[in-house]
Amino acid sequence: MIKSFDELLNLAKSKGPKKISVAVAEDKEVLGAVKACKDLNMIDPILVGEESKIKSIAYEIGFDLSDVKVIDEKDTVQASRTATELVHKGEGDILMKGLVDTSIIMKQVLDKEIGLRTGRIISHVAVFDVETYHKVFFVTDAAMNISPDLEQKKGIIENAVELAHSLGIEKPKVAVIGAKEKVSPKMEATVHAKELTDMYKRGEITDCIVEGPFALDNAISKEAALHKGIKSSVAGDADILLVPNIDAGNVLYKSLTFLAKAKSAGIILGAKAPIVLTSRADNQEAKIHSIALGVLLASK
Repeated sequence: MIKSFDELLNLAKSKGPKKISVAVAEDKEVLGAVKACKDLNMIDPILVGEESKIKSIAYEIGFDLSDVKVIDEKDTVQASRTATELVHKGEGDILMKGLVDTSIIMKQVLDKEIGLRTGRIISHVAVFDVETYHKVFFVTDAAMNISPDLEQKKGIIENAVELAHSLGIEKPKVAVIGAKEKVSPKMEATVHAKELTDMYKRGEITDCIVEGPFALDNAISKEAALHKGIKSSVAGDADILLVPNIDAGNVLYKSLTFLAKAKSAGIILGAKAPIVLTSRADNQEAKIHSIALGVLLASK
């Protein structure tokens, strides 16, 4: 079980190198992260974008491209399409977003001809390493699904569980989060939590433990759970926090990043290959950790 991002990087190094196809690669932060991961022998990159700009940035940051494939494509949409198609054809193991809007690259991912669609829901999982918690933990979904219904939440859990397994967490503990730990018909998140827990008990969700509803405090603090009389193997030891909607997830994600100064990584799951889709606000370290997640998933 991985308890820190240092362990995450070490595990990813042992699984590499994996081919990563970078869409619209002419971005300093992205190329810096790709260089760092290539230097660690985690990845073998394919850079798609405006070649002159890619080479200029690479020179600036000391990134030797002599053994790196660069595909010259100035048009942002076409560069995204080419990068996605490389993964679709099996010439890349991981897709990474560069200097392009999320909507553009996701349109290519969902394209029936060259995309990476499967029958599964596509969801985002953020992984955090924060000093106040005893291990890394996941938050899902903070970036893709706006207000998932019950069946979509089941799929989001299954995607996160797959990622947890790739990190060596054999039986991840899933806490279904709401504003309170008791079921209230007026609060959909608590109703969904009860139904997801029942699905788990019936064997409809496997290879993990699912319990809820939990307020955030008793999902991550044994003391808070005990104070409220909650007896649970998940309480205070959650691996995965399933949030009720994108608003709650996004606020939690950014609170952890900017207030708690947590180390973070993010990945898109449910496609034919992992998608590294980081925010422009994410620092280079977060991009490196996100690539490491992609390597672990691609190795699974």
